[in-house]
Amino acid sequence: MLEKASAALPAKVTVLIAAAVVVVFAALSYVPAWQDLELKGFDILTVRTAPMKSSLPITIVALDEASVGAMGMQMPWPRATHAKLIEKLNQAGAMLIVFDMIFDVPSNAGPKDDTAFADAIAKAGNVVLAADKVYEETSHGRQLTRVEPLEQLRRAGGTSAFAGVNFDSDFVLRALPQGDDVFWRVMLRRVNQAHPGMLEVGEPDRKAMIRYAGPDHTFPYIPYYQVLDGLPAGALQDNIIIVGRDLRASTDQRAAQADLFYTPFTSTTGWLTPGAEIHANALESVVRGDSFSPAPDSSRILLLIAAVGAGAWAMRRWRPMLSALVGVGLLLVIAAVDWLLFTKMRVWLPVFSAMGSVAATYLVFGAVVFIAEQYRKNEIRRAFSLYVSTEVVDHVLEHPERLKLGGERREVTLLFTDLKGFTTLSERLGAEEVAKILNMHFTGATAIIKSNGGTVNRFMGDAVMAMWGAPVDDKEQALHAVRAACEMQEDIAQLRERLRAQGLPEIAMRIGIHSCVAVVGNLGAADRFEYTAIGDGVNLAARLEGVNKLYGTGILLSGDTAGKVGGGVPLRLVDRVIVKGKSEAVDIYTPSQDGALNEMTELAVAAYRARRWEESELTWQEILKRHPEDGVSAVYIERIARCRIVAPAPTWQGAVELEKL
Repeated sequence: MLEKASAALPAKVTVLIAAAVVVVFAALSYVPAWQDLELKGFDILTVRTAPMKSSLPITIVALDEASVGAMGMQMPWPRATHAKLIEKLNQAGAMLIVFDMIFDVPSNAGPKDDTAFADAIAKAGNVVLAADKVYEETSHGRQLTRVEPLEQLRRAGGTSAFAGVNFDSDFVLRALPQGDDVFWRVMLRRVNQAHPGMLEVGEPDRKAMIRYAGPDHTFPYIPYYQVLDGLPAGALQDNIIIVGRDLRASTDQRAAQADLFYTPFTSTTGWLTPGAEIHANALESVVRGDSFSPAPDSSRILLLIAAVGAGAWAMRRWRPMLSALVGVGLLLVIAAVDWLLFTKMRVWLPVFSAMGSVAATYLVFGAVVFIAEQYRKNEIRRAFSLYVSTEVVDHVLEHPERLKLGGERREVTLLFTDLKGFTTLSERLGAEEVAKILNMHFTGATAIIKSNGGTVNRFMGDAVMAMWGAPVDDKEQALHAVRAACEMQEDIAQLRERLRAQGLPEIAMRIGIHSCVAVVGNLGAADRFEYTAIGDGVNLAARLEGVNKLYGTGILLSGDTAGKVGGGVPLRLVDRVIVKGKSEAVDIYTPSQDGALNEMTELAVAAYRARRWEESELTWQEILKRHPEDGVSAVYIERIARCRIVAPAPTWQGAVELEKL
């Protein structure tokens, strides 16, 4: 089923929402915590697009647990051992040997150890040694100091290369090391010196990020001890060898060494990557030309504006599901753009701001529409509650589909009122005073009808039409209608006293009530309708209001209504009548708290319908003695007198036809 669309938000509101979302997320993109989140996006792309293999002849010789166990020596190992390693690697055909280890102090084994190492370096002519920077405490405070390999080793031909790396704020290593003597640059120069033009590469962006070939141990590793044991000649022909530690490469900080690092893969694999492999990844990124360059801030802001603009335009006419689909579509488009830039152009575009803005646009538009809808409902509730009870208002708001042109057959109880003496009052007062009095009456009547669960259908001059049983079902609708009628008569009595105190003409009210099945709904034109009821029963209720004139009563209800009231309100039988326009007789009642009067009336009416004129008349006379103003008794006494002169037809059942009412 299709969703019902809300009216489109005004253009100004749409623009303001979009602008606010753009400003918030543009500012958010400069918050460090959010930038860390964006970096996680880089990690996801890196992991998903990694080739999972190395393409350059780079091999890592690892000082690992297996080598420590096989060689039976505590670290640091004698430098003569490293000298032997150099010899073995060159015999295997190594093109370049890089030590990711700092030899900045003399060997503990004595000068001969350093000499042996220096001689091996000199003989090989293809060795690179690590340099680093450390903080040192001085009399002037802490300062950053460059730590170089021993002068003896450098004189022997060992090239110094800076092994330092820069972490992001989350300690993940993503940035390509920058500087003239960083490891990857020195390795390139040494290779090209030995083999001119072999590794000609372009200059990477100064903010370039490493293109990791895969998680730790993606590059080939050879345990240190296996190299010392001897490799076949040519086994490492023209390989770049990086020698480094590979001890307990886990995320356990107590076990991690200084040359183990977090990479984009760490959150996936749970393992750190040795520093030697970090340098291997950096070199391969540059040589292959696939290091990543962060997109400029302007690109991120433009994407943000485009995403919010598209989302705001599509969601301005709010439909929860359709708008959600639009949002999902935009997220997929953003993800696709990011993927293409990353894989095809080697550009990393932070997109979480744009993605977050799409979600925020959806939520904000939804919230604005919800608030507007609540405001609209409150306005409807406020306006509608002037006519019906709170329960009815809530029911209509929960079932708005009922507020459409058309009707349904429902059992209802209808109430009609009219004021007696209002014309005379209107002639004595000005229009403003008349309106004031009328509004006082309508206010009281409406409040009473609402409190008894009824619905005010309309005001007609000085009359009121009300209904029970629609739009909300009411099993005790008849009782509620009769109680409301009684309370309304009490309210009009108080108003009458106020008018009498002001020396104004008195007014009275007549009420007719009938329960029936009627067509109830929104009737009228497509663009102008009202919730009301139509049918013969509606006409009967209106007629009963007028019948009060004959009997001098204030309230008359049909037998159908009386049968549904039960004992909730004491009733007095009044008569059996055939109103104008009807062919069937209807019993009519009026509320009465006088039990004796009600019983005597039952006896009098029974005798009358049985044609026991004398018995009936005596009972009516007795009622008149007790209630001299009783209009019902007067009507029956006059009617009995006529029946004695002209006897009713044999088919007569006590009903009287009211031609004018």
